[in-house]
Amino acid sequence: MQGESENGQVNAERLIQKPDFVEVLDVASQAGHILLENGAEISRVEDIMSRIASHYGVDSGNFFVLSNGIFTTGHANKVSKSGGQASTYANVEFIPIRGIQLSKVVAVNRLSYEIAAGKASLAEARNRLSAIRKSVSKPAWEQILGSGIGASAFCAVFGGGWSDCGAALIVGLLLYAFVLGISSRYLSNIVSGICNALLATLLCIISWRVEFGGSLANIVIGAIMPLIPGVPFVNGVRDLANSDYLAGFTRLTDAMLGFFCIAVGVSLAFIFDGSLHGGMVDLTMMVNPETASIICQAFAAFAGTAAFALLFGADREHYVPAGVIGAIGWVLYLILVRTASATPAQATIAASTLVCILSRIAAIPFRSPAQVFLLCGIFPLVPGAGIFWFTYYLTDSQFALSSHCGWAACKVAIAIVLGIIIAMELPQRIFSHKHRTH
Repeated sequence: MQGESENGQVNAERLIQKPDFVEVLDVASQAGHILLENGAEISRVEDIMSRIASHYGVDSGNFFVLSNGIFTTGHANKVSKSGGQASTYANVEFIPIRGIQLSKVVAVNRLSYEIAAGKASLAEARNRLSAIRKSVSKPAWEQILGSGIGASAFCAVFGGGWSDCGAALIVGLLLYAFVLGISSRYLSNIVSGICNALLATLLCIISWRVEFGGSLANIVIGAIMPLIPGVPFVNGVRDLANSDYLAGFTRLTDAMLGFFCIAVGVSLAFIFDGSLHGGMVDLTMMVNPETASIICQAFAAFAGTAAFALLFGADREHYVPAGVIGAIGWVLYLILVRTASATPAQATIAASTLVCILSRIAAIPFRSPAQVFLLCGIFPLVPGAGIFWFTYYLTDSQFALSSHCGWAACKVAIAIVLGIIIAMELPQRIFSHKHRTH
């Protein structure tokens, strides 16, 4: 009798210590929620949710992740007759993306590997996920400064002179103050996108008309770069590469809508200015020799990429490596175009492939997803200038030139897609071993 009593007590203790089935899937869903709302790609969300559930003994959990929602289902293999565990579980969450915070993606990614290594109990995992979700974003002044530096740096990247960069700096600061204070709080995504581009372009025109800046086109191109929807574009490409076609096309559609809103805002600004001054301002493409050297271009690409790492909420330790990767990719592009007679599309394929490979390599020592470096490092290659000229010529009814610039921008975008896909197809063993995080 005593032996049976002791055995029953041991079994009861094991039952109490066994992680609750529902609690495990709740924690996995919470991790997926944080990842998805902060810009993680679909494959990473599914992988981390499965890793967490499997470690705590719920291998039967099933996760279906869309671009803005998570479906979680599962069943317990053994259900205690005395109660304490549910036999089935189902949960559906709608998760809109309100702001990209790559630091949270990194934190959840690292936590998942700690869980898999047995370094965090279920209760500890839940508490840490709650702390990650509640962590605050970058201070407003820091984001505003990042926008100004990014706008100024990319103005130089796309051919602006020193005075143009100064004007783009001021516009970038004012633009993001408007974004944080008004548009992101009170306006819908579409109206916000149009208003942001409209304000940025109007400020650029005002600056140019008071003779602060020599090339209006280059000032505008730099100023609108903080508005470029690079995150949904890159994530959409990666989702397609991972055969997540529904999520991939959804995110690419979101990116195309962002580009459309920018085009509408820029166009409205030029139409308004033309109505005041008797016609569209006459612009021409130009590259200022002040910033055309490889050294200046490399520094500008570094500064612009690092600034976007700040805007995307990356940890400070990632600013420099992201900037270096962006600079290397842009320098390769320039060398191929200037000295090897490569077309922009050909150079973009090579440069984007290199950026993606370097991002996968950088992910190892920094214990971070390659996405952190790729999202930022790809920006110097984004066809911001092509989008601007397509919009300008279309607004000015120069349809032949508009079609030419629009098709050129499309070819560059396709080249970025191909470059990322090529790099993602390289075997994972080239970059890491089983203990590495990517």
